[in-house]
Amino acid sequence: MSARVMSVLEELAPSLEVYSIDEAFLDLTGVCDKDTIAYGQSIRKTVFRATGIPVCVGMGPTKVLAKLANFAAKKWKMTGGVLDLSDPVRREKLMRIVPVGEVWGIGSRTGAKLNQLGIHTVWDLAVQPGQRIQSQFNIVIARIVLELNGISCLDMEQVAPDKQQIVSSRSFSRRLITYRELSAAMAEFCSRAAEKLRRQRSVAGCITVFIRTNPFNPQEPQYQRSASIKLDIATQDTRVIVARANRLLKEIFKMGYGYHKCGVQLSDIKPESQPRQTELFDFADNGWAADNRQLMQVVDQINRRFPEAIAVAAAGLDKSWKPKASHTSQRYTTDWRELIWVK
Repeated sequence: MSARVMSVLEELAPSLEVYSIDEAFLDLTGVCDKDTIAYGQSIRKTVFRATGIPVCVGMGPTKVLAKLANFAAKKWKMTGGVLDLSDPVRREKLMRIVPVGEVWGIGSRTGAKLNQLGIHTVWDLAVQPGQRIQSQFNIVIARIVLELNGISCLDMEQVAPDKQQIVSSRSFSRRLITYRELSAAMAEFCSRAAEKLRRQRSVAGCITVFIRTNPFNPQEPQYQRSASIKLDIATQDTRVIVARANRLLKEIFKMGYGYHKCGVQLSDIKPESQPRQTELFDFADNGWAADNRQLMQVVDQINRRFPEAIAVAAAGLDKSWKPKASHTSQRYTTDWRELIWVK
């Protein structure tokens, strides 16, 4: 659904930057110079008509102001879901009532430090001298001040940068107490992470696994551990990642605990096209080649084309640890089997 929303937005502006799964920046230069609010409403209606998803539109001469406008458009219904902060007078009125912690890029710690300096609202931050803010904080906060004053410092990124870390984890529907159960869950998380790694055409040089009990239940015995391994040769091969992850899991697993969550993190990520040092003994634990990219491409193609067949083939594995999904909404627009019937 996110991809569908972004494809609709792409048709409404000359350039688009996908910021997250549910946010995007659009460059509207030369598109709506006359009535920006009307064009914002047109964007909302077009997205809703094409996907059924309501969105809010924030406009401004900089990214930070656009994010601030979007915050206000969501918070105050009187805006109709669209707000433009190009007018300095309207901009000042909003900044005087919005807490500084709502500014894009201001975290909780930075917000607390700003409050100690007497900077409580967005307007208080916007009127600060840039040199003072940079000396007390860093260049990032100084650029935010410039952006709040309408001076653009953050360019549009039309090509999304590759992820520098890939994490795959999930809480369990029940407590897992055996290594076999944890190993099965870890293998699935490794497969998902490796597929994401191949999707962006990258390889990982470091693997980290973690396990933990439920920290929100103090009546249960508590235990959490993590372990990492630096790979001699960066890889994107699921078999290698699963084998290394299971080796780490054996080192940190302890009997006697009910585990609530586990996961894997891939880091030290580089493009797969980057030259690498090969080794004579380039094999996985089972004696196969440690990085068979053609095999992995075939596996990804099969998974994309026959997802149900793969699920049936793996039906013998115990997956009762997976979270229940009995109350999910019907996927009217993304699954042929759940199309609405009209009589």
